[in-house]
Amino acid sequence: MQITRDDLRNIAIIAHVDHGKTTLVDSMLKQSGIFRKNQVVEDRVMDSNEIERERGITILSKNTAIYYKDIKINIVDTPGHADFGGEVERVLKMVNGVVLLVDAFEGPMPQTKFVLKKAFELDLPAVVCINKIDRPEARPEEVIDEVLDLFIELGAGEEYLDSPFIFTSAKEGIATIDLEEKKDNMEDLFETIINYIPEPKGDIDGPLQVLISTIDYNDYVGRIGIGKIERGKVKTNQEALIVNLERKDEIKKVKITNIYEFEGLNRVEVEESTVGSIIAVTGVEGIHIGDTICHVENPEPLPFVKISEPTIAITFSVNNSPFAGKEGKYVTSRQIRNRLFKELQTDVSLRVEETDSTDAFKVSGRGELHLSVLIENMRREGYEFQVSKPEVLYKYEDGKRLEPMEIVTIDVMEAYIGAVIEKLGMRKGELISMTEANGGYARLVFSIPARGLIGYRGEFMTDTKGNGILNSVFDSYGPYKGDIPTRKEGSLISFETGEATAYGLYSAQDRGILFITPGTKVYEGMVIGSNPKGMDIEINVCKKKHQSNIRASGSDEALRLSPPRQMSLEEALEFIEEDELIEITPTNFRIRKKILDTNKRYKSKK
Repeated sequence: MQITRDDLRNIAIIAHVDHGKTTLVDSMLKQSGIFRKNQVVEDRVMDSNEIERERGITILSKNTAIYYKDIKINIVDTPGHADFGGEVERVLKMVNGVVLLVDAFEGPMPQTKFVLKKAFELDLPAVVCINKIDRPEARPEEVIDEVLDLFIELGAGEEYLDSPFIFTSAKEGIATIDLEEKKDNMEDLFETIINYIPEPKGDIDGPLQVLISTIDYNDYVGRIGIGKIERGKVKTNQEALIVNLERKDEIKKVKITNIYEFEGLNRVEVEESTVGSIIAVTGVEGIHIGDTICHVENPEPLPFVKISEPTIAITFSVNNSPFAGKEGKYVTSRQIRNRLFKELQTDVSLRVEETDSTDAFKVSGRGELHLSVLIENMRREGYEFQVSKPEVLYKYEDGKRLEPMEIVTIDVMEAYIGAVIEKLGMRKGELISMTEANGGYARLVFSIPARGLIGYRGEFMTDTKGNGILNSVFDSYGPYKGDIPTRKEGSLISFETGEATAYGLYSAQDRGILFITPGTKVYEGMVIGSNPKGMDIEINVCKKKHQSNIRASGSDEALRLSPPRQMSLEEALEFIEEDELIEITPTNFRIRKKILDTNKRYKSKK
């Protein structure tokens, strides 16, 4: 029997990074009465992971649910960064419509286009929110035209051109259909979602089908599958089969031990759930993203989105520096291997491969940010290891080498346009379009090889005095563009093992910019600074000033040292060269040469 769930709506919130998705979900949760009157609620309550809170970005998609007039609205908050596009693609399989969020000042951005295209491919209706209308430079009227232009550019049907537009300020918790009308709540948004997003429909008596779109992991119950019931109903302790369209021969029999539905930020245990609901189930050991949980007598797998391929790889290896094993808790190749393969359980865009060496693993992901978040997570968990310079993954077709190309959108003050075009031109970037935005800004769009962007972001920030905004999104594989000049700076390398002294660093700072301070422990072959002349220079930074009857050793205090350059993990990944590694421990990361011994390194160069 076909039924329509009038009491339910499933939506995903999609947008470019920083346009306010997570803040909007916050306001919807607060106004739906999920929290007690006196409950203390953090801002961006959906960003539960430590790194998400620090960086202000969403990495993992999150499920939540609110009630409005007895109708349950399941909401999925999705990431905005291109590196986490794999999360967005598959989450859209769980919902019946999307809320597209666009900043009232910036307008549609590259990621807006990427996620919208995915929604169109699945024929999902869209409610458009023009957010941040309280910004002083907001231009909501113009942004509406830009969004409609984007719909036409992506070949949207006529029904999309009639999509409802809502004006919101997620921060203030207000939404209105009419800009002239002042509101103090989000009722207009709730009403529009209920009236415009279709109810889930399905056959309630048919054999069970649940398509798994997300996997969670918990040490007590193992893997937790999250997905939408496409057909039938599910009960606790029911036996079921796990099947996949790609691997039809592999069929696993499981027993569903618990079923949870979402309410607010919690998972609430239920005895049974019916078609249209988004649920989490346990007892499904060995389940993967894209699998279908089916009725025992009717194993019918559902099709799933093809997840985009990784474009960048980094080699993770066991730390073998002189300081190995002093700071980390997990240091062996077995521990690192287990941790990397565990990450595969929840991250679909990641690939981990064994290499010729038992101590090294090749890890491929969607971009530098994607991989640096994994490195940062492992570091905080107590792992110690080394990583190599990121390299681009090539493809070969008919004997030709193809490389990943990115579309880069840059918003920059007009004074810096020349520097940006010159630098990206050297990195094989081609300018596709240039439009004048408001307030003396211009928007430049380039097509550039992915490897041309490695190491550029730091330079870009310097060139634009920190005012530029750079966004990139994977486009396609194109013909190899030729060699790209690498970094111009050389490395300052420690000549011996010991502790850096102010006296040693004082003479070293004339050669370039230092990365360390007095008292830092160093070893032979460790990179302690950069040299603008482009040569590698060995320096003894541990030398002490000898006492004599003319001067006291204490007059070291008067030496003036320039402040060292503090690099973030992404900056260090961009800085290192082919013959260098980053040693990552829970307390430090150090840049080092692959060959630490000065003489051996000199011979290998010859």
